Amino acid sequence: MTHHDLATGSIWRLRHDGREIARLTVTGADMPWAHADVEALPGFEEFRPLFREQERAVEEEDWERADACYTRIRGVLTLALPDGGEVAEFMLHIHDDGTAGWRWHDEPFDAVDQ
Repeated sequence: MTHHDLATGSIWRLRHDGREIARLTVTGADMPWAHADVEALPGFEEFRPLFREQERAVEEEDWERADACYTRIRGVLTLALPDGGEVAEFMLHIHDDGTAGWRWHDEPFDAVDQ
């Protein structure tokens, strides 16, 4: 992991079945979280309700539901670094205002690291 990955303006890519469905342009970082503006591409809309549900679950502190959303997101989507390599593990929140926050790891998170 390099600092270039989080340089303002660097672009991360969210993919579904190998197709890019959103671009995350980094606006800043507050480790371990990165922040970005989201450009939704064709194919993203079908997942927006899932991100909305996750957001609501977090607001309501319904961690079981939030975890279920996280598991579903991780099951269908991949996140790629600016250099094109995919991260092994990530936790991504996409907000209705067109911004995103995420953290990632080069290895899968342990269950205790939620």
